[in-house]
Amino acid sequence: MPETKTDLGLVIRAAHFAAHKHKGQRRKDVKASPYINHPIGLAEVLHTDGGVSDAVVIAAALLHDTIEDTETTYEELRGAFGAAVADVVAEVTDVKFLGKELRKRLQIVKAGRASDRARLVKLADKICNLRDILASPPAGPALAEPSDG
Repeated sequence: MPETKTDLGLVIRAAHFAAHKHKGQRRKDVKASPYINHPIGLAEVLHTDGGVSDAVVIAAALLHDTIEDTETTYEELRGAFGAAVADVVAEVTDVKFLGKELRKRLQIVKAGRASDRARLVKLADKICNLRDILASPPAGPALAEPSDG
């Protein structure tokens, strides 16, 4: 699918939105890297390593943790970016109020039912988290979770 000005606009708006929503959040690596580096890394993995040019997938990658880790709602994403992007973000969002064990089991169930777009975002998320752990191990016990900072 060729990229258009509309596609590029969607991606830029998503990057701006994610940067605003994740402002002040840090990764739990020893460098306390700005959290926004993580969603940008997903977009880069998808586009550069995966050859993905679907603007919906790239935008969803940039926004993938906004519902989970900020005050952003599905409705807010749908209004700003459309149902296609919001649906992918919702598919990859973990239900944080569940215990860790139940949350992990639910991730496995959801993975089997996920759309192709959501699978791409989730796979890029796992790749980025593994690369980040290798490059800069976590400072504490939690892996790749944002913290207010």
